Amino acid sequence: MNMMLTRDKLYSLQQYARIRPEFRTTIIEHKESRRVLLGEHATLHYEDSLTMQYQVQEMLRLERIFDVDGVEQELKVYNPLIPDGTNWKATFMIEYEDVDERRQALLQLAGIEKTAWMQVAGCDRVYAIANEDMDRETDGKTSAVHFLRFELAPEMINLVKKGAALRAGIDHPEYQKEVVLPQQVRDSLAGDLD
Repeated sequence: MNMMLTRDKLYSLQQYARIRPEFRTTIIEHKESRRVLLGEHATLHYEDSLTMQYQVQEMLRLERIFDVDGVEQELKVYNPLIPDGTNWKATFMIEYEDVDERRQALLQLAGIEKTAWMQVAGCDRVYAIANEDMDRETDGKTSAVHFLRFELAPEMINLVKKGAALRAGIDHPEYQKEVVLPQQVRDSLAGDLD
């Protein structure tokens, strides 16, 4: 299970400057075990305390934040993205290299974030609860980045702990895709559960 971040779990700016290259290497490898491609243009990046620690450390570094209030504010922003033992949380990205193609796709894909789902083998699909912090749809188009939560029932958690396969997908009329999660990702996500 992942624990919320606190100030005492963070590196000071000086410590972080020293360990940053090694920490980045660790994070890159860790994120690979928590990323799922859903077709050519959509990706789920499952978050946990380590990925969020990296985000916080990078923000503190970039903004040169070292005062207690500033650090607490960053923790307040990023802690809600850490799973709490009964769910998975993910950053959902819609990616098109061409700007015009992206603009058109974001219009066509309005509401896509609500059609993302996860499924534990033998159970019903769990659809995402999207963007609890703010609405990311404006003028009939969706955002390229969404924050999703997949809330699991106790029986689903038990099955995952026993090794059940996981699937993820999107059911939008303009974008439909489903995949079986690779074993490495499945195992990493199992570690997020109580």
